Amino acid sequence: MIVDCGIYRDGRRTEGPADFSDALAEVRAAGDGFLWIGLADPTEAEFDHVSEEFGLHPLAVEDAVTAHQRPKVDIYQDSVFTVLKTAAYHPDDETVSIGELTIFLGDGYVMTVRHGPESPLAALRGDLEKQPELLAHGPAAVLYAICDLVVDQYLDVATELQTDLDELEAEIFSPGRSRGAAERIYGFKRQVVGFRKATFPLMEPALRLTRAGSAGEVKVPFVADGLRPYFRDVADHLAKVNEVVESLDRLLSDILSANLAQVSVQQNDDMRKISAWAALAAVPTMIAGIYGMNFEHMPELRQAWGYPVAVGLMVGVCLVLHRLFKRAGWL
Repeated sequence: MIVDCGIYRDGRRTEGPADFSDALAEVRAAGDGFLWIGLADPTEAEFDHVSEEFGLHPLAVEDAVTAHQRPKVDIYQDSVFTVLKTAAYHPDDETVSIGELTIFLGDGYVMTVRHGPESPLAALRGDLEKQPELLAHGPAAVLYAICDLVVDQYLDVATELQTDLDELEAEIFSPGRSRGAAERIYGFKRQVVGFRKATFPLMEPALRLTRAGSAGEVKVPFVADGLRPYFRDVADHLAKVNEVVESLDRLLSDILSANLAQVSVQQNDDMRKISAWAALAAVPTMIAGIYGMNFEHMPELRQAWGYPVAVGLMVGVCLVLHRLFKRAGWL
């Protein structure tokens, strides 16, 4: 469905036709300003009508409708197609949800298509309309604002994940740590990996938007040179996010290895204790077994002090073994 449709001239929203087809025709006829149309979870039939009017490339249309694409910037003959992954942190269950945004940039228009509930565009249009000097750069200014907002959200999510990791690390390595630590670490690592899939692939497209074109590389059209420093700032923030995410992923692997080592040490500790108690139980069992064979001619069998000596021997050997195991740290 179409969420909003507006015409912008000199960085300010102006009155125009409600129908996007008429609005696009008016912008192109006037030769100034641009049209910003926003769509949310469009069906294939709804998007076919829009794409036909704007003359969008079929491959880009297919990617925009089906979603689940990697972050990228594709250049077509009459448009630039950009895919971004949005991210939002949910403190209630400490999870990260991933959405998707696609942006079409063309002659006199910018079209945003959002998928999923985690869209940052709800308040972006209103905030951007308060910055006419930025919107005066044309439709690419909308692309910059969206990239900047998405990467700022990445920074917030990365900060929350870092806090969660510190808490998880403290809990796992505490003396009374809970069971199922490995499962919790794996669950957290999956959150980080999903977040990483949103941030890392975006680095190359972000850098591409900062370059004015060079030998062997096609310049991204519809992006004014005055906006390239803005995109460079976005790329710098994204690099910071990727450093944090890489650090989180590495720390989680280290924590998992340390936890598995702890489990192995604990199991060895338990086996030593079991072995020590088994040895303590084996001595009286052996002596009792010998005296329980009921042979008629056995030393000390008919002596009055035979029984207390046998019991004392059992107790004495057990005490000696207990002391030795205690000193060795087995008990």
